[in-house]
Amino acid sequence: MSLPISDLTAILRDHGIQPSAHRLAVAAYVLTTDEHPSADRVLEKARQALPLVARATIYNTLGLFVEKGLLREVVVGEGRVVYDPNVAPHHHLIDDATGRIHDVPWEAVRVEAPAGYELADVQAVLHGTAKKGDSSC
Repeated sequence: MSLPISDLTAILRDHGIQPSAHRLAVAAYVLTTDEHPSADRVLEKARQALPLVARATIYNTLGLFVEKGLLREVVVGEGRVVYDPNVAPHHHLIDDATGRIHDVPWEAVRVEAPAGYELADVQAVLHGTAKKGDSSC
């Protein structure tokens, strides 16, 4: 799925973000993908539109998008962070065979706070592999 620049511009402005060429290049990818890209993947995609965009610019833009609620930062392993345009509550499943990350409905994982605690947020990262012959994954 791709969005016209005018739609991307409106989305950024609606979230209090001043559109710029590099912000639009990042938004064009991260807001329309079903992937959960790393910053390096976003850099790779952004450089297709803006070959000289700096790594720091990508990190700063991703941080701004997270701060403004356009993206969710997800820690999927030690030192491994990905970005998710689905900011609604949900969990993630990493397919250990392919590395692909799938969204898991919020209600599929039940977590209760330990005695004396109130949970502020839960981000479960599940690991598994597709069953043989299951084409739905």
